[in-house]
Amino acid sequence: MSAAAPLTVVAGGATTGYAITGVTGIPVAYLATAAILALFAVGYVAMSRHILNAGAFYTYITHGLGKPAGVAGAMVALLAYNAMQIGLYGGFGAVTADFVNPRLGVDLAWWVYALVAWLVVAVLGLSRVDFNGRVLAVMLTAEIGVVVVFDAVMVTHPSDAGLSLATLSPAHLIGAGIGAALVTAITGFVGFEATVVFSEETRDPRRTIARATYIAVVVTGLLYGASAWAMSVATGPDRIVAAATSDGTDLIFYLVAPHVGQTVVTVGQILFITSLFAALLSFHNTVARYAFALGREGVLPAWLGRTRRRSGAPGGGSIIQTALALAVLVGYAIAGADPIVHLFFWVTVTGGLGVLLLMTGTSAAVVGYFARHRHGEPMWHRQVAPGLATLLLAVVVWVTLAEFATLLGVGPTSPLRWMFPAAYAVAATVGAGWALVLRTTKPQVYEAIGLGAHSATAFRPAGTPFAARTRS
Repeated sequence: MSAAAPLTVVAGGATTGYAITGVTGIPVAYLATAAILALFAVGYVAMSRHILNAGAFYTYITHGLGKPAGVAGAMVALLAYNAMQIGLYGGFGAVTADFVNPRLGVDLAWWVYALVAWLVVAVLGLSRVDFNGRVLAVMLTAEIGVVVVFDAVMVTHPSDAGLSLATLSPAHLIGAGIGAALVTAITGFVGFEATVVFSEETRDPRRTIARATYIAVVVTGLLYGASAWAMSVATGPDRIVAAATSDGTDLIFYLVAPHVGQTVVTVGQILFITSLFAALLSFHNTVARYAFALGREGVLPAWLGRTRRRSGAPGGGSIIQTALALAVLVGYAIAGADPIVHLFFWVTVTGGLGVLLLMTGTSAAVVGYFARHRHGEPMWHRQVAPGLATLLLAVVVWVTLAEFATLLGVGPTSPLRWMFPAAYAVAATVGAGWALVLRTTKPQVYEAIGLGAHSATAFRPAGTPFAARTRS
């Protein structure tokens, strides 16, 4: 939930989504997305009871659709989660600069603040996950509280249109621009699936993973939908896009300021900044653990599969992610690009598209896995729910790709509408190709793909029996 960053989504994602896509159905898109992801979670959680691996999507696709597809999914995951994490630096830098500069009487660029956050994340990324969890839990509780208060203020102080439900109308789900609205919404949920990524570090994964996943989907879904709707109530449904365009990420604070006082607004702005930081830290941890899972199995260099002696954190993956983030930040700073539009929104929604593709593949993999291994799971968990989720997610992917130009706010003939999605096709092709190379050149490594903690037993002398098995 910290990776999903409720206040970041409400103050940053929803308002920027309104402004760039011009779609007023953002609130109902959040609720529809929550329903689809809850359906997806049925099979996802069921599979987590039988396979524990920090690779999550990668591991599940491997067991359900085969090793080449699994490694293809792993490359897509690394690209998508890196995009989510690095894109957030743009939002953090810009929002922090707007807040701090006038108060201190300085004129520091957004990238200065982004680099400060980068340094802190680099240090915390090498710490124990339970320490990070305590830091994130405090931030998360505070920001949810502020969002609820702000929502109540906006709903009790509506525009002349009154308590209009226009932005919650299901008719938006078949209207123009719905693909852009849905992927904007899905980007807000990215992070809830990380429950499984930490399964190997959880005391009781069979019980905890399911509970955490469902709670994350329900709480964030209701919070996002209600908050995006509350903003449209305060501005009026016909004026929400214009207001979001003119006020940007400050919109929610401008709407509540006349009714709560500057002190409360300032607290909300500070929590917006800490929310962005919490998301940065959460996605950093997720990327590091994906790299760890791949290094441990020999798909990537083995040093990525080692943990730090004191903290137990995956040091190699953390350092690589830190270095990549620095390179991108320096590049954006030199180019003078807009940190909100070109880094925060464009890059994070592209990351959201990648996670959407992973969810679709994973849902199909759940069907494939349980077709061979029932494990006593009911039909609803094994086939019906994941089958429906696969179909719905595939439709969302198709509509999203068709409307990606709307999502980016560029013309329909702009090459950008295909360049960002094409990056995932390249990543998947490289991953599948590398798996086939491993099958020929390193058959022991290939055989260990997707085995997680059991992969060590797969690196055995030639002729010895293969004993590693998936947890069941």
